[in-house]
Amino acid sequence: MRWLRKKRVLLLLFTGFTAILFLSTNWMSWFYPIHYKAEIRKHSLTYNIDPFLVAAIIRVETNYKTGRESKKGALGLMQLMPGTATWALEKAKLPDVSLDRLNHESSVNIELGTWYLRSLSRQFEGNRIAVIAAYNAGPGNVQHWLEEGTWDGTEESIKNIPIGETRHYVQRVIYYYDQYTDIYSEF
Repeated sequence: MRWLRKKRVLLLLFTGFTAILFLSTNWMSWFYPIHYKAEIRKHSLTYNIDPFLVAAIIRVETNYKTGRESKKGALGLMQLMPGTATWALEKAKLPDVSLDRLNHESSVNIELGTWYLRSLSRQFEGNRIAVIAAYNAGPGNVQHWLEEGTWDGTEESIKNIPIGETRHYVQRVIYYYDQYTDIYSEF
């Protein structure tokens, strides 16, 4: 009889916890958190880029962990390749920014990554799907695919992206972008 009472108490506690979890206004944010909100918001406003896109790219690239360097040498939260970062630093004219700072300082990395997204957005005339693909595969590859008709740059034809890693990357970024826009009413 005593064990039955313990089970009832545990069941009641579990049911209560579950009810609180689901009645909470934004419980899904526990599973899809966005870190560095202030930095993302600031730089997204500066460069007129959707903050949810920046957050989704960071989530896919590093899951918000700073100081990451990929096997290919990509740096920081937004995993910018050193060549791309050097080019972007020259074009963006950010004072006193080095590759080392870019790798270890979240705000600097988010700013340069967001600036680069704006550059890609201009190049691909606001086509968000092409921008995401170009962020991963490089703008030259994406431009080539679009010009030769390999891929038309739409979400419906992602399966036609010739590089599997890029195809999977675009799908993952879109997934997190959709989750963020559904969960968070504003940024």
